Amino acid sequence: MSFPHYVKMVEVGPRDGLQNEPQMISAAVKIDFINRLSETGLSVIEATSFVSPQWIPQLADHAAVFQGIHKKAGVCYPVLVPNLTGLQNAVAVGVKDIAVFTSPSQQFNQHNIHCSVEESLERIAQILAAAAKQGLRVRGYLSCVLGCPYEGKMAPQKVAALAEQLINLGCYEISLGDTIGVGTPLAVVQMLGAVIEKMPVEKLAVHFHDTYGQALANIYAALETGVAVIDSSVAGLGGCPYAKGASGNVASEDVLYLLNGMGIETRVDLSKLIGVGRFITHQLGKKPQSKVNNATGSN
Repeated sequence: MSFPHYVKMVEVGPRDGLQNEPQMISAAVKIDFINRLSETGLSVIEATSFVSPQWIPQLADHAAVFQGIHKKAGVCYPVLVPNLTGLQNAVAVGVKDIAVFTSPSQQFNQHNIHCSVEESLERIAQILAAAAKQGLRVRGYLSCVLGCPYEGKMAPQKVAALAEQLINLGCYEISLGDTIGVGTPLAVVQMLGAVIEKMPVEKLAVHFHDTYGQALANIYAALETGVAVIDSSVAGLGGCPYAKGASGNVASEDVLYLLNGMGIETRVDLSKLIGVGRFITHQLGKKPQSKVNNATGSN
């Protein structure tokens, strides 16, 4: 059994974590949140999404937030962009790293981004071509890789084919997302096996939601497969506005506790991460959805 010696943790709390919160959070709080995350040792913090406020009003202040955060040396602050307008708005405020997204599920795409899989690839191709001219790095997200709220179980070969298309278009990394949290370790291994036949495992990340309590087990299975990039959200914040019933992301604190226990290097400070989780959940008026955070003291 062989595990990675180092795992890159990608913190998605400021974007994926906050986009599903019912209340509006001020730009000042978001900026403070990201700045605190920057002091934990994380090397990638997804800052916001340059999507229309019509669709995600919680992130309407994307430009102010990105401009307001302290960009710490050695830390990347990618943002999600849905189209060329989003890309242009992101570039205008100095964004250097972006992420694009689609899903192998036709119905999820229609609900989430109001187009077919084929049309989403056309949009992504336009974004990647424009991003290349700007010298931007582009990450690809695939949603519902293990199951869809509208289409059910997703075929691994379908996921693999779409991941390969994103790599061929120019994405440097593909994050495979279990958006509704229905995956189990065997399904994870089968899905990853199909994808790894199409591309090196070094180009893959995993992104698990914890709806059925399987996220850490699924991460362990992914680590066994050789995946060394894990998306997570501090305090377990998150969900998906277009996937009813999906719970939050796996908590970054719990992921880091697991990795520390396995002797896998991350360069992230657990005590500082716990503190950030308590900060943001206090701002939201809720408790952290993290076993580690709740075990080490009250909010």
